[in-house]
Amino acid sequence: MARGRAWKVSINPSAKSVLNGSANRGVALAAEHILGVSNDQAPIEESTLIRSGTVSTDPGNFTAAVSYDTPYAARQHEDMTLRHDSGRNAKYLENAMNSEVKVAAEIIRKTIAGEL
Repeated sequence: MARGRAWKVSINPSAKSVLNGSANRGVALAAEHILGVSNDQAPIEESTLIRSGTVSTDPGNFTAAVSYDTPYAARQHEDMTLRHDSGRNAKYLENAMNSEVKVAAEIIRKTIAGEL
């Protein structure tokens, strides 16, 4: 039986910086895309809910969050009994997250590939 060999990989610090930066940009762009899709489904009366939508990022952990900041955002999202205009619905953020997983992954991939 052949014995495995251990590989030691060193990444050039400047390459690592480019990779980290592009990965974080990709995550932020993917989150912005999800926010846009969510805004297309969010209930709309005076556009206050949609205007409160935002993306925040944590570059140290390569993560992003999409959120809405109105007193009624959570209720509009969770209450399935509320009536909305055609094409608008509850679960607007959850639906966008679920439907756009592959698109978000592709945005991240293309951003990293384009900068390497």
